[in-house]
Amino acid sequence: MGANPTPERLSLMLGLVLLMLATVPRFLVGGHETRLSLILIAVVAVAAVAFIHWRMLAGDARRRLPGLLGRLGLSLLAGLAGMGAWHALFTDWIGWQLLLAHGATLGLLLHALWLWWRAERA
Repeated sequence: MGANPTPERLSLMLGLVLLMLATVPRFLVGGHETRLSLILIAVVAVAAVAFIHWRMLAGDARRRLPGLLGRLGLSLLAGLAGMGAWHALFTDWIGWQLLLAHGATLGLLLHALWLWWRAERA
């Protein structure tokens, strides 16, 4: 095991939880009960791992977490804006449920790329 917990990993896990929760309205509207059940089970599992990861973080790493969560929030908003612009320019209206899911996906991807780019520069 021996994995070293980092606040960056925790911010990605929390972003994944938010991404999975953003897909819930899509499954509710579409009537996909089986997929909804599976995504909710996955949310509980990832949230449990994130909680354990948070408990293992050192004090200085916990102090870096609010800044990372703020950047995660900005990334999610940028992803939502980016997907809104994309769908406004290139597709017909797809519904707010799908826009929310796509925006959260792009936002988490942006956050992960930002973390990777920052690690490469350090």
